[in-house]
Amino acid sequence: MDKHSTTGEVREALSSLRQHFKRVVLFSFFINALSMASALYMLGVYGRVVNSRNLNTLLVMTVLMVCVHGLWQFLEWTRSRLLHSASVQLDQRLGDRVFNATFEARLRNLPVGVALLNDLRGLRSFLTSPAFESLIDAPISLLFIVRVFAMSPELGAFVLVAATAMIAVGVVTERKTSPPLTEAQKLSTDANRYVTASLKNAQVIEAMGMMGHIRKRWLSRQRKFLSRQAEASDDAGDGAALSKFIQIMQGSMVLGFAAYLTLIGRLDAAGGVLILSWILAGRALQPLQELIGQWKAVITARDTYTRMEQVLAALPVPEPRMSLPPPKGLLSVEAVTAGAPGSNAIILRGISFVLPPGQALAVVGPSAAGKSTLARLLVGLWPAVAGKVRLDGVDVYTWNKQELGPHLGYLPQDNELFDGTLAENIARFGSVSREKVEEAAQSVGLHEIVAEMPDGYDTVIGSGGVVLSGGERQRVALARALYDNPQFIVLDEPNSNLDEAGERALLEALMAHKSRGATIVLITHRPNVLSAVDRILVLRDGAILMFGPRDEVLAALAGKTKPSPSAPRALATI
Repeated sequence: MDKHSTTGEVREALSSLRQHFKRVVLFSFFINALSMASALYMLGVYGRVVNSRNLNTLLVMTVLMVCVHGLWQFLEWTRSRLLHSASVQLDQRLGDRVFNATFEARLRNLPVGVALLNDLRGLRSFLTSPAFESLIDAPISLLFIVRVFAMSPELGAFVLVAATAMIAVGVVTERKTSPPLTEAQKLSTDANRYVTASLKNAQVIEAMGMMGHIRKRWLSRQRKFLSRQAEASDDAGDGAALSKFIQIMQGSMVLGFAAYLTLIGRLDAAGGVLILSWILAGRALQPLQELIGQWKAVITARDTYTRMEQVLAALPVPEPRMSLPPPKGLLSVEAVTAGAPGSNAIILRGISFVLPPGQALAVVGPSAAGKSTLARLLVGLWPAVAGKVRLDGVDVYTWNKQELGPHLGYLPQDNELFDGTLAENIARFGSVSREKVEEAAQSVGLHEIVAEMPDGYDTVIGSGGVVLSGGERQRVALARALYDNPQFIVLDEPNSNLDEAGERALLEALMAHKSRGATIVLITHRPNVLSAVDRILVLRDGAILMFGPRDEVLAALAGKTKPSPSAPRALATI
């Protein structure tokens, strides 16, 4: 297993930015020091210039003040650039990993969705936010308290008590806001996931008048989220208001206390020292007050960090495997028991069969027999609870899909097209070979349809192939599955949306690929393409009812059950 999977990948990625953060802290130290420039300039003007009435002194001090402010803003800009660079490097280090983990979570039916990608974006944004800058400035600001102590231990102790009170407010605020804010984040993710899933079925919702019911269910989730978020915001607002009150009152109290110490001779009687102590005390508490005001963002970032670590730990990086030669197509299913990832329900039970290269198998059976589950197992999308699915003796699930994919053709039940051109979809979004794209399209009778489109193979089909009809979408998905002559082909209901011409083209394509030695598994409810297969596997209730040569199985089925007159094109119910 990759080292990252056991040591905390997000923490390791942040640790790799240590040099950036060290520079940011160094710049922050000087930024905080230079922030006193205006106060010192004011003291100089009132102390030296007004008393001496010397214009040269005013000019020199003004020039120095302008230079210091220029340096201050340059350091601020540099710190901002450093934090931006750190956020970009964090994204570069974790981007591929998070993207792959998001897809892995979807394959395992984990309730992650795109939340992991959003978390990475949120963590990156936090590094460039005022909240992170306040987090850095807060410890540095304590140096101002040390300076006040150097001027007067009594005054320093007074300021320290105020700082301690503000820290206590921050701790109480964190304890009160953390639970509701964490729950609000979960509820927000749940509400977003629900509305995203609903949008995929927008046409059904609109046509059948389901909008009101769907909206009601979403609003229920949304209101729970808003309620918990409001609770957290109220608590955070209370903390921010109290800390601001402490800061404001502390400013006046420090000034009064400094005046008292001056009157009793415990502080230098010069007015500048009194004002300077007041300014230093206010500057010491300002970052703490800002941090408490930004505490909601800090908690959100902490929860994001924790959530990312947990998800990535649950989806470790696969071990690197030795490259394998292209498959020849020997399919072996060995006592496979399986169900959907994340579910305890068993769908397939003890499935075993062997299919030699160059042969075609039809998998038939009633609905919910486990046919689509078997298809997912054959292409390595789902793992088996027990047993193995092997291709040329290699476990298909553990085979590197980047290596196996070009030699495998898969048509899922819902086609699953993507936003892009027809050529890009058929070529699997790799390097488009126009010759291979046209060959695949012609094999399924798609080329003539594309020729009538204004942009031909450069036609943009939209998300899910929205501009195409159901039959056209299925032909595009079939062409994608057969692109570049894969050696192992699994087609789930490939003719469910095809007309007679499409079925004839499909039948010819299956015969052509079988003749060149490809191994084909065909899942179907319709008998029209059975003439292309060599064997038939009959599933029922997740178990094999029959398996053998096509003619023998068809004869056995005909002897048991006659086809229904009302559905002459469908296989009989088993």
